[in-house]
Amino acid sequence: MQSITNVLLIGMGITAQSALESLAARLNVVGLVRDLGGDGHGTDPVADRARELKIPLFQDTSPSTVEALVAQLQPDCVVVSSYNRILRPELLARCSFVNVHYSSLPQYRGRANVNWAVINDESCTAITVHVMAPGLDAGNILFQRLIPIAPRDTVGDLYRRLNEIQKEHLALTIMQFLDGHHGSPQKESDANYGCTRMPEDGLIDWNGSTRQIDCLIRGLSDPFPGAYSYIDGKKLTIWEAEPLMNPPVYVGRVPGRVVARSVSEGYADVLTGDGVLRIFKVQLEDEARVPAAHVIKSMRSTLGLRMSELLAHVQQLERQIHKLIEEFKNKQEG
Repeated sequence: MQSITNVLLIGMGITAQSALESLAARLNVVGLVRDLGGDGHGTDPVADRARELKIPLFQDTSPSTVEALVAQLQPDCVVVSSYNRILRPELLARCSFVNVHYSSLPQYRGRANVNWAVINDESCTAITVHVMAPGLDAGNILFQRLIPIAPRDTVGDLYRRLNEIQKEHLALTIMQFLDGHHGSPQKESDANYGCTRMPEDGLIDWNGSTRQIDCLIRGLSDPFPGAYSYIDGKKLTIWEAEPLMNPPVYVGRVPGRVVARSVSEGYADVLTGDGVLRIFKVQLEDEARVPAAHVIKSMRSTLGLRMSELLAHVQQLERQIHKLIEEFKNKQEG
């Protein structure tokens, strides 16, 4: 291996900070590819750190730009830590490409893997560093470390722990790879996949089990958009909640119905399909996060969109449209 190893880092997500710190400590980072959004002048701690380290920043993250940078900078290795584009096989053949994937490959290939692991109530998640090859998250595994998911872990908790592992091991793994370590092939028969998650996928189904709903909330908490429901037709994001242990037994059950609240402690208890979820922190759209009891004020309330509410909104819109049509007709006749 050369005495100076040049690497190009592509890092678009919340894993990029620790990847940058790891690589910059041991290798020569010739550039960071990262979209800052908007006009490109917003506050971004990863970009700020790159500037401190005198690392060139490239904000166009398109595959064509990556190809041009590889040709221009001639890195020994391109390291990818969060990227949502497909790189052509022809490009992967031009130099070494290594990807950081937060799952136990070959399981959970694809997107939103830490989120899915929490949502699916898995017992663990992982970080995998692998050689990039044609195919989704294919290629030999260079490094893999599993971490347990504790009952109250949120997706943010897991990302912090995984990022620390990446910071400690990524640069060393790249150095070993460029020194000739080829890793272990993935077992294709064990592969499974997670699809991309959209913010609207966080809608809570109160007919689900308490555990399912709890996992959804923990799997979509900060820094993600959050799991949500509705109250009085307004979107309500639920940031903190937990299953109520040994709840009262409801043989008359309306999932989503508020059954208890405490103004002093700030919580509200809501029926699920099989138990009770205690909600602590919520947020109405465009408002601040507050204790649940500040928003959920009545035990007659039922969270979620109900058919009667939707029909009432439709009827109101029909009346408004009819009124506008009549006003338009009157103006035309006048």
